[in-house]
Amino acid sequence: MPNSGIIITCVIGLLAGVVAKLLTPGRDPGGCIITMLLGIAGAWVATFIGRQLGWYAVGDGAGFIGATLGAVVLLLIWRMIAGRSA
Repeated sequence: MPNSGIIITCVIGLLAGVVAKLLTPGRDPGGCIITMLLGIAGAWVATFIGRQLGWYAVGDGAGFIGATLGAVVLLLIWRMIAGRSA
């Protein structure tokens, strides 16, 4: 099933968003939903960067650690942007 990679990346991203929230203490301007969406985006970013660097093949997605690192980076960027406007 070709779309199973998309679903797996989203599920890993959701879990990575939760872990990223636990690893980066402090207040989030967007709450839990935004953190989980940033986790999904982090998984996609990690997958894209990994493919560009040759770490992952076309059908592969980022692992949990890569997705978590991507989510942490996006969460910190989100805090800088959202904190500045608040």
